[in-house]
Amino acid sequence: MISEKSVILNIPDMKIRFPVLFDNIRDKLFTLLRKITPYQWLVFGYMFITLFGAWVLSLPVSSVRGTAQPFLDSLFISTSGISTSGLTVVDIGSYYSLFGQVTLLIIFQIGGVGYMSFIVLFMYLLGVRIPLPARIVAKESLAGSSMYFFKKFFLLVLGYTFFFEGVGACILALYWIKDYSFLRSVYLGIFHSISTFCTAGFSVFPDSLMKYRSSSLVNFTVIIISLFGGLGFFVLRDLTICLVNKIKKQFPARLSLHSRIVLVVTVSVILISTIVIFFSEKWPQTMSLYQKWLTSIFQTVSASTTDGFNTIDIGKMSSAGLTILMFLMFVGASPGSTGGGIKTTTLAILVILFWTKIRDRKNNVFKREIPDKSVTNAVIVFISFILIIFVDIIILSITENATYTQSLFEICSALGNTGLSTGITFNLSKIGKIVLIITMFIGRVGPLSIAYTLISKPKNHDYSYPKEDIFVG
Repeated sequence: MISEKSVILNIPDMKIRFPVLFDNIRDKLFTLLRKITPYQWLVFGYMFITLFGAWVLSLPVSSVRGTAQPFLDSLFISTSGISTSGLTVVDIGSYYSLFGQVTLLIIFQIGGVGYMSFIVLFMYLLGVRIPLPARIVAKESLAGSSMYFFKKFFLLVLGYTFFFEGVGACILALYWIKDYSFLRSVYLGIFHSISTFCTAGFSVFPDSLMKYRSSSLVNFTVIIISLFGGLGFFVLRDLTICLVNKIKKQFPARLSLHSRIVLVVTVSVILISTIVIFFSEKWPQTMSLYQKWLTSIFQTVSASTTDGFNTIDIGKMSSAGLTILMFLMFVGASPGSTGGGIKTTTLAILVILFWTKIRDRKNNVFKREIPDKSVTNAVIVFISFILIIFVDIIILSITENATYTQSLFEICSALGNTGLSTGITFNLSKIGKIVLIITMFIGRVGPLSIAYTLISKPKNHDYSYPKEDIFVG
């Protein structure tokens, strides 16, 4: 007979008996890990959090009824959370229990700031030295971070996050305390403030914030907090340094080129879009002039920062209004922010490229020349988004019982990680849900990161081919 002891695997004894085997396994494992690029670590990390979050949300404890949610639906919600999209196939407030809602809150908090920010914080608090590979992954996860002030930047990121979320939570909780109990109002304030700064757009109310359309306090709190979330942490840091230097009368007291472009594009896009929406919509006669302007700027900022809240029925907006919102969602927020889209700087570079090329000049702005690499990346991101939308609209036009405009709006919302919807999300087919899950995930990690993950590093060649013109236009 075989003894029980001989069946049990004793790893230390096996390592002593087969040292060569274990050394080979260790070497192959280390070789495999070294081959994984920072972009692959970044994408795989988000995939793991998404899948784990989907599993938790599918558990019976996460639902009010105590029943398991279909995994495809929980995967949709988890992906929407990690990408801070806000699109949902169920009513968050009535379907999920407190445990499920808090789980979702944690997911879009991680998605908004980036999971590497929390890893860096924990390693810093534990006094653990952050290895170079982790630094590289963290740097790629958040635009604006630098290897020179690595820890300081990520601590600033979390500092800004908790500050704005805390301020927003206090204001909203004080507003809702007149309608709800103290604990309930605090919870509502925290949930919606985090959802606002992370530009997630999730709400426990069935109609988002439509019930508070006339509340200036709720509207402007969401507008201001989401604007800070959409500007990007590098811009927030730049503004802080500039303000401090001006107060202390120290040099330099000027913004970087990146921050100036972000601010100019953000303000310009929001102002123009607000005016267009105001004059293009057929407003109810019961709405005052102030409420019309307030609603116009709220929906403009919501789409531009990709926070995804709405105070009007998006499905009843005019074609012009929907087109403006799709453009805003497509452009999105700024690099290194909690928002999605091709980013404001990409739009700026494309406009500058068009303007300078037709005038046969270099890509200059604010007396600075834009590097060719930035121009190339902007063009690649723009083309990638167009191709994704093209493929998605073909698939959804076949699988979904929705109009062309509704499908296109849903795709732009998913790719831009916005969360606004004309009302077709609840009725999506399985194929439609899978398409939008992939679209939201690409929108979160970025098409360039996906490409760098799938495509191996190109080899450098010491030769080049002869040039020959191609006629265009």
